[in-house]
Amino acid sequence: MTQFEGCPGSRVMNFEEQDGNDADQSVGKIKSQLGQWPIQMHLISPTAPYYQGADVLLTADCVAYALGDFHREYLKGKSIAIACPKLDAEQDIYQEKIKAWFDDAKINTLTVLIMQVPCCMGLMNLVQQAAQSAERKVPTKCVVVGVQGDILQEEWV
Repeated sequence: MTQFEGCPGSRVMNFEEQDGNDADQSVGKIKSQLGQWPIQMHLISPTAPYYQGADVLLTADCVAYALGDFHREYLKGKSIAIACPKLDAEQDIYQEKIKAWFDDAKINTLTVLIMQVPCCMGLMNLVQQAAQSAERKVPTKCVVVGVQGDILQEEWV
């Protein structure tokens, strides 16, 4: 892997030098596990029917591109919302929507997938702030994904 200087969130990295031992093991088309639309945090309604009592996945935009098996391992059976804690504006709206998941939609669990880059921690901070202001407590898991798709940390918070 070739690395260049700069912020870890925007540093240029080339993964083409990976060894070829991880051959593509999929055969044929793989069915999408996406069960709803819209998915972008600014566009979702936190009280939509597919969030009611659901296991919810809140993921940073880049995660699905880094995780080779994102649909089967993380999205399957969950309702989803995506956001970018670095580039999205008006994130206070996100905090209110997460709080509404907890209190109004009465979600079952929340899994937050973020990248290892520092700016991604902002998404987890929004979740923690929403949880502090929510009346209901919801089991929440944070999963940190490396830029090459490895799971660096996974814990209930």
